[in-house]
Amino acid sequence: RFFSTELNVTPDTPPAFIWHTANDEIVPVENSLMLAAALSRNGVPFELHIYPDGPHGLALAEDRPDVRAWASLCVKFIQSTPQ
Repeated sequence: RFFSTELNVTPDTPPAFIWHTANDEIVPVENSLMLAAALSRNGVPFELHIYPDGPHGLALAEDRPDVRAWASLCVKFIQSTPQ
């Protein structure tokens, strides 16, 4: 329970930007979906992006034009989220 992020979401959890690849073989995409659902239930602002393809650990995904947009989307999310 301690390490399951989705089980530890409260209304005081900070806003979250989440991105994942659907075929990540290390961490199932369902983990991000469960986190997004928990944030929604608790009224916490979030943005979720699921990219169809890519291995785990892409970081900034600079060599993946289909995924690398996540960083600029995250900046926009942070700038538009009330503090």
